[in-house]
Amino acid sequence: MILYFTGTGNSRHIAERISKETGDGTIRINDRIKSGDFSRIDASEKLIFVCPTYAWRIPRVAENWIRKTEFSGAKKVWFVMDCGGEIGNAAKYNKALCDEKSWRYMGTAQIVMPENYVAMFGVPDEAEAREIVAKADPEADGAAKLIKEDKAFPPPRSNIYDKLMSSAANPVFYRFFIKAKPFRTDSRCVGCGKCAELCPLNNVKLINGKPVWGNDCTHCMACISYCPVQAIEYGKKSVGKPRYHCE
Repeated sequence: MILYFTGTGNSRHIAERISKETGDGTIRINDRIKSGDFSRIDASEKLIFVCPTYAWRIPRVAENWIRKTEFSGAKKVWFVMDCGGEIGNAAKYNKALCDEKSWRYMGTAQIVMPENYVAMFGVPDEAEAREIVAKADPEADGAAKLIKEDKAFPPPRSNIYDKLMSSAANPVFYRFFIKAKPFRTDSRCVGCGKCAELCPLNNVKLINGKPVWGNDCTHCMACISYCPVQAIEYGKKSVGKPRYHCE
């Protein structure tokens, strides 16, 4: 069974590619988080979690959902993490989560996908994104092959920098950088509600036909990246940048 959390489609793309190789079905974690569904999942012996990298670890919203949800039958767990650059020492925390759930940890694989964090970094244009995905696909296929063969992933890099970013930098990033207040719309907004529909935390509400952001944000960038008229900005940081989502 493959479970994935995604903001702009990178993790979904990888999950679907792994599914084609292994034959495992997929479940979108976003939908369960959005509806507050922590009900038991009748899982196969193998679980594969595919997640983006938020501040050098899996997203807290995904981790909390995994922690609260019972997976009957699950024994072995693989993590596949996509990122714009690196996952830091995320493997340590993934293993700790497996230990907490009494699962056998089978490793963490890193796959570089197009950057989507328009609130802070540069985002590739369409042609650049296609090239990055084309390079990533064989890595996803390689991860799928190991899963299918019931083999553990090789240990990822874990140096002092990686350990620092996943430990000390992660909580700092969540406390000081992950905020929804800078989100705004301009005159192009048509009130379609796509942003509210996609927000996994129900943090976007349509009021008088326009989106309003609350304080419960995970910076998945779904709202800004999927806006069909590019009417959403994140303060001045996103102005003039391309919007990316994987389709």
